[in-house]
Amino acid sequence: MRSKRDINEIKALFLEHFNGAKTELHFNNLYELLVAVMLSAQCTDKRVNLITPALFKEYPDISSLAKANLSSLKLLINSCSFFNNKAENLIKMANSVINDFNGEIPLDEKSLVKLAGVGQKTAHVVLIEYQNANLMAVDTHVFRVSHRLGLSSAKTPQATEIDLVKAFKTNLNTLHQAMVLHGRYTCKAIKPNCDGCFLKELCKAKI
Repeated sequence: MRSKRDINEIKALFLEHFNGAKTELHFNNLYELLVAVMLSAQCTDKRVNLITPALFKEYPDISSLAKANLSSLKLLINSCSFFNNKAENLIKMANSVINDFNGEIPLDEKSLVKLAGVGQKTAHVVLIEYQNANLMAVDTHVFRVSHRLGLSSAKTPQATEIDLVKAFKTNLNTLHQAMVLHGRYTCKAIKPNCDGCFLKELCKAKI
């Protein structure tokens, strides 16, 4: 782990460069956010944003999604990775919201993770984006950035999340999205733009 001084400097730079950072997923309400985040697993936000306009036109709310025809839903999202499983989980999720939560999508982690297709990361992203919750979610970008910066050496996203929460403590919602965007556009997996990185002097990676 980095020194407290280094961590504070990294945190301050992220907050300076990504003040008010939000997800690039397009959504208008909690239902659309949850569906978009579920679709985004192992899929780019750009691809999800191409899929969701037609999807939300056909299924504008939880009740319509709960009644969706599985084959029709698969056709609408078939350009998304793992669309077969995602289609099944979307319908199961919607029915669970109807039957177990009186048609209202829950806004607590314990309840959210009970929904089909919703793991801890998905739940955290939803709560971060909808409630500005002080939570961290670790996707492939956050995992890569945190390891290159020496903020974690953990082998799993879950353990990496624990390291980041312990290191940063506050502003986790903004820091999560900052690290996602930094990993997506600057600290890329292949050919990272190290020369244009504001964290270059603090980076531990040998690229």
